[in-house]
Amino acid sequence: MNIEIAIKKACKELKKNKISSALLDSELLLSKVIKKNREFVLLNPDKKLDQSDHNSFKDLIMKRSKGKPLAYLTGVKSFWNYDFKVNEKVLIPRPDSELIVEQVLKIYKIKKKINFLEIGVGSGCLILSILKEKKLFYGTGIDISNHSIKISNINAKKLKIENRIKLFKSDIDNFNLGKYDLIISNPPYIKKLDFKSLKKDVVSFEPWLALDGGLDGLSCFNKIIKKSSELIKKRGKLILEIAFDQKRDVVKILTNNGFYINKIIKDLANNDRCIISTKI
Repeated sequence: MNIEIAIKKACKELKKNKISSALLDSELLLSKVIKKNREFVLLNPDKKLDQSDHNSFKDLIMKRSKGKPLAYLTGVKSFWNYDFKVNEKVLIPRPDSELIVEQVLKIYKIKKKINFLEIGVGSGCLILSILKEKKLFYGTGIDISNHSIKISNINAKKLKIENRIKLFKSDIDNFNLGKYDLIISNPPYIKKLDFKSLKKDVVSFEPWLALDGGLDGLSCFNKIIKKSSELIKKRGKLILEIAFDQKRDVVKILTNNGFYINKIIKDLANNDRCIISTKI
């Protein structure tokens, strides 16, 4: 079977299972199997696939048709300007989270050196993207998941910035190392009752630990903001990603803990997504 026919069959299977990006996903999964880029797949429709590659491709298409996210099947997700290794133990980086990177680069445009902390590093996409852009920044990252620390270390080495980051397996409650110019976090903020309304590929495959914000979706914000008020330098910035309906509650927690609200940033869908605050 050649590439063109294999892609057509795969695409049909994915469409049957309501995968909206059927064609693109088929092309990317075949690229992974034959270890070539997508351009090669597009430019060589008549190239024959050997049986083992075809079997591997069919296996990946079957998993995708059951809703397994493409990033977990390819093991890679693009974020900001870089590709990050991911697996089922870490949350898949979202385009909305790039707002945090964007805002940090804007705020510290003329500042050459800062020491900053990320609470809940996941794949490392936020902290590592910032470090890659700012060559004299120094980062510390913590996560309660050992898997996240491992993946972040792999991504740091891949991006050649392992000498400017320290990663620790720790809960924020037990972390007391250093004082920071900036703290960033994209904490778990999904309410328990909202889990049933999440897309199948999220709720069935992504780690609950990285999604579950407790009954009201605010349990992590309470801990992070309280501890950040101790870890952050005076006039230091705290930048948080929030759910679209959490602005009022998170602002209240921030002001109660001595933070001034600088700005609320909206995402591309015009939802409140990011709060920038300063320790006063």
